[in-house]
Amino acid sequence: MVKLRLKRCGRKQRAVYRIVAIDVRSRREGKDLRKVGFYDPMKNQTYLNVPVILDFLEKGAQPTGTVQNLLNKAEVFKELPSNQMKLN
Repeated sequence: MVKLRLKRCGRKQRAVYRIVAIDVRSRREGKDLRKVGFYDPMKNQTYLNVPVILDFLEKGAQPTGTVQNLLNKAEVFKELPSNQMKLN
């Protein structure tokens, strides 16, 4: 199973995160399948590669809670077909 989750980067006390598609059994810093976005909580900046994210979601990838919140803010789920939409 594939998940969309955050991978920590940056330095001490100055974390930035990559949004990656990664196998569930991998650890947080493990080998990712594909980098699909970037999130900087200090500057509150988000970059999302929406076509790739939609492709992973259509194939059954599950976003973690934090990634789902970021995708909701960017209104990515509105671009999914209605039968693919997953609501909590």
